[in-house]
Amino acid sequence: MNRSGDRRMDVGRSGEALAVRHLERSGYEIAARNWRCRLGEIDIVARRGELLVFVEVRTRSRTERFGTPSESVDWRKQARLRNIVRYYLLAHGLDDATTVRFDVVDIRWNAEGQPAIRHVPNAF
Repeated sequence: MNRSGDRRMDVGRSGEALAVRHLERSGYEIAARNWRCRLGEIDIVARRGELLVFVEVRTRSRTERFGTPSESVDWRKQARLRNIVRYYLLAHGLDDATTVRFDVVDIRWNAEGQPAIRHVPNAF
């Protein structure tokens, strides 16, 4: 992989770590990180009481050119995540009565290397 690919992976990993800390501080229990199946991956699965939250983490170091990180979760990504979540629920024996929510954690790094974290509950 080239250096720009390595940098993107580093930015993504550090963003996910920040998102986990933010969610834990906000009272969520992390049930899974980077849960994978044949359909794809869920960044974070979190719980708060009976609520099961599937979190897509989007991290960017520059936003002026491509929009905000959360704007990159388009209808195609949303549809794919819904299918992955169905698979997750079946794989874990969770029935349709489980309360599910889709959130996005949007992380933007400024020029000084400081993150700004925005949690968007019920993002889609």
